[in-house]
Amino acid sequence: MTTRSLISLFTAAAMLPALAQQAPKAAPKAPAKAPAKKPAEYPVKPTIADIPYGPHPKQKIDFWKAESSKPTPLLFFVHGGGWMGGDRKSASGMIKPMLDAGISVVSVEYRFIPEATADKVVPPVKGPLTDAAHALQFVRSKAAEWNIDKERIGASGGSAGACTSLWLAFHNDLADPSSSDPVARESTRLWCAAVDGAQTTLDPKQMRDWTPNSKYGGHAFGFAGDPATKLSQFDEFYNKRDTIKDWIAEYSPYALVTKEDPPIYMNYGAPPAMGQDQKDPTHTSNFGVKLQEHCKEIGVKCELHYPNAPDSPHASSKDYLLEMLKAPSNK
Repeated sequence: MTTRSLISLFTAAAMLPALAQQAPKAAPKAPAKAPAKKPAEYPVKPTIADIPYGPHPKQKIDFWKAESSKPTPLLFFVHGGGWMGGDRKSASGMIKPMLDAGISVVSVEYRFIPEATADKVVPPVKGPLTDAAHALQFVRSKAAEWNIDKERIGASGGSAGACTSLWLAFHNDLADPSSSDPVARESTRLWCAAVDGAQTTLDPKQMRDWTPNSKYGGHAFGFAGDPATKLSQFDEFYNKRDTIKDWIAEYSPYALVTKEDPPIYMNYGAPPAMGQDQKDPTHTSNFGVKLQEHCKEIGVKCELHYPNAPDSPHASSKDYLLEMLKAPSNK
């Protein structure tokens, strides 16, 4: 073999690893598709579904009519999800017990914070809150057709839905008696409210005073923080609190309590530890303790339940609502 041939052979051998790297790799196998999840279904089919109460696609309710020869009480359910997610099927666990007791049910869908922002609602939280109020007025406008007792309507929900329910319970009546719209003339007042894991204030100072590691609520007023400077949403919310005092006074349940308000019930999954960091600061019973104190000072009936809570005869929102909505009077 000549010297030139040997050089060519060694050169080819040296190029083999590089050629191997350039060779096309076998296409990876497509991951097995996860089985499609079946959409959640209500345990009882609505009497009427997807009823619009406004022009936005999210402004809809589902309605279950309890069989009765006389007008029935109504559970008005507002789902949770931080005003950012969730859906009206969260009412599922309440529907059959209410219907069995002769209580009709409405479950409400509403605009989330991004959708309210896109609609130029200021502050964004006004969107979901006023949607719920308008849905309540719409339901009252259907009272004769749906056989509902206009007076005995109780609100319920969890987390943000709980905050919305308390806002309805404490806010002045939003009815406009002079309106040409019959729905707008209806009341937004409640017979009672029973909620789970409620945020009872949207004041960042109160939140941090009650629970130092609070982190919820800035998005309700359009605060997003600043990742570039590592400023959290809640810190921006807290730092700019003085610029939104009027909004806090309008949309924070704690700020709205008056002696004319209906009785309420709050349920939490863990005992309070006032002034201490909490495992779940967004749903801590510290919120409930402070609102109950406030309600007692003003003269509003308020039951607070958590594990081993004193003076709480009702183990759940459902139990409270079943008793209160069937009671002849809440005074």
